[in-house]
Amino acid sequence: MASNKIPFAGSKEQEAALMQYIAEKKDDPGCLMPILQKAQEIYGYLPIEVQTMIADELHIPLEKVYGVVTFYAQFALNPKGRYKISVCLGTACYVKGSGDIFNKLQELLGIGSGECTPDGKFSLEACRCIGACGLAPVMTVNEDVYGRLTVDELSGILNKYA
Repeated sequence: MASNKIPFAGSKEQEAALMQYIAEKKDDPGCLMPILQKAQEIYGYLPIEVQTMIADELHIPLEKVYGVVTFYAQFALNPKGRYKISVCLGTACYVKGSGDIFNKLQELLGIGSGECTPDGKFSLEACRCIGACGLAPVMTVNEDVYGRLTVDELSGILNKYA
């Protein structure tokens, strides 16, 4: 499946906010994590352009920044859609067909795991148990929970958010 690369569209205001925060924190030991957290708060995710700004300002290799970003699950390399779809691939859900649900969503949306549709409307990710095993298979769209799903219901659910 071809990856949909959404071009980076950071504003001068976002960059100024990040630079101000880096200037305030750059001399603190262990400043990288709070700076990355603030950058994600400002931009919504941490594209390579933002990681490069941080590396340059802190005078550290980009590889170090990237290593921290990819190590911690709290950081996102891709933008999140307005509607964040998460499909549980935990054991109970998987046994009941969540793998098929996930595959069909990739097909319907034209994106892979961790990606966002080009219009910024939907992002898709897999997750582990969300504690609704009795409703398996389960997916969430933002805070909405859908249980006992079948592949045939997915188009109708997506249309509710379109």
